[in-house]
Amino acid sequence: MKKAMTITYEVGDNLYINITNKCPCACTFCIRNNADGAYGSDPLWLEHEPSVNEIMNDICKRDLSKYNEIVFCGYGEPTCRLDTMLSVIRLIRGGAFDMPVKIRLNTNGLSDLINERSTAGELSRAFDTISISLNAPDKEKYMAVTRPKFPDAFESLKKFTSDCVNSRQKVKVVMSVVDVIPPEEIEASRKLAESLGAELRVRSYDS
Repeated sequence: MKKAMTITYEVGDNLYINITNKCPCACTFCIRNNADGAYGSDPLWLEHEPSVNEIMNDICKRDLSKYNEIVFCGYGEPTCRLDTMLSVIRLIRGGAFDMPVKIRLNTNGLSDLINERSTAGELSRAFDTISISLNAPDKEKYMAVTRPKFPDAFESLKKFTSDCVNSRQKVKVVMSVVDVIPPEEIEASRKLAESLGAELRVRSYDS
């Protein structure tokens, strides 16, 4: 029997949602370069992009009272499917589950370029936390490590971060780097994040 696609998977106390394999970046350290899954999950490569109904059916199989957060993060950039993701969140927030749920977005911060419009307002209304992969403290290093298809990616990421911070919504905005970069770059990244009004999180390569 053919195995079902992995749309939801557990990481620690959180439930992760995998809705696309598309991504405009080719990060040098990307975990999917070395494995088919993440953190012990089943393979996260999707046979097709799941519909809103498929995603909701998969979420509904889970006991959400077990989790601290629902996290949109899989083997692709979730904002590549912005409308689908927001539709799922509206269903969750609109009473699909008889309990409050915290929802986080893990993103490369390039949603405005991907969707060709400003998206920070919509995303800030939808999420409790937006976590943005900074990866490096300046444009030259960022472009070398992240390898985005957009030439103005670094500038767009910074504007997106600032727009989320300055939105009318009380959304928590975090930027992240991976601990494979040198300490001085981590400190420079912290200063950049703080200048934009965001916190910095230093992630270990396997977390």
